[in-house]
Amino acid sequence: MATVVREIRASYAFVERNVNLTKRYWGWEVVFLVYSIVNSLAVTFIGAAMQQISGQKVDTSFLVLYLLIGTLVWSYLSVVFDAISEMITWERWEGTIEYTFMAPVRRGTHMIGTVLFAIVYGVLRTGVILIVVSAFFHVDLSKANFISGAIVLLIGSISFVGLGIIAAVLPLMFTERGSQMTRVVEAVLLLVSGVYYPVDVLPGWLQAIARVSPATYVLEGMRRSLMDGAGVLALTRYLVPLLLIGLASIPVGVTVFGWAERAAKRNGTLKRNG
Repeated sequence: MATVVREIRASYAFVERNVNLTKRYWGWEVVFLVYSIVNSLAVTFIGAAMQQISGQKVDTSFLVLYLLIGTLVWSYLSVVFDAISEMITWERWEGTIEYTFMAPVRRGTHMIGTVLFAIVYGVLRTGVILIVVSAFFHVDLSKANFISGAIVLLIGSISFVGLGIIAAVLPLMFTERGSQMTRVVEAVLLLVSGVYYPVDVLPGWLQAIARVSPATYVLEGMRRSLMDGAGVLALTRYLVPLLLIGLASIPVGVTVFGWAERAAKRNGTLKRNG
């Protein structure tokens, strides 16, 4: 019992450390938040203006809600992915990577603290964006099934945690380009996952990539639950792949991360920046 309490406290210490880092760089946090809000508004205004752009009668309320769900869900998922995949980059920026990785703390404990911070921070940040965007648009959620939507988002978070851990290996192995490589991975996920459009419009080879992206199933499941009021059973086709991806990606990510950490320590590249 004492060991469990100690590990919980250690995980919370990493949560608190990340909160303090966010406070330290609050100016950049404001910049990123404003950019996310403006981006969400810009995309949503495209839906509102589609009738004028096309010259055809269009259900703009449907388009606004479709695009809004896409931007909000992606905002949340990208925050979770960034916070986890950049945990090595943050350590290097702060000059604490050697202290953290040589400390008598289990790597799983370190990751749990980072994941908890990422999820809470993602929820709060997305909530702020939703409040601001709702002031500009009337969002009709009368058909929404919030329970099934919450379940989709929860299980989707697990899948993205695994993906983020795998991506975090890149900055650990490639000290010069690893952080940039995680951004490329994120950009590919944005392209293929149907954030702003159905994946059916993509070329066949991109659709194949879309079917292994957890974001695809989160977005489709959230739209079904919030726009059509679909229940949990009706969302099985999205929940099952998300569970499988999460159950596979987390153990793989932890295993590969452990291998990369040991290799970095042996090669002396743990702290090197270039």
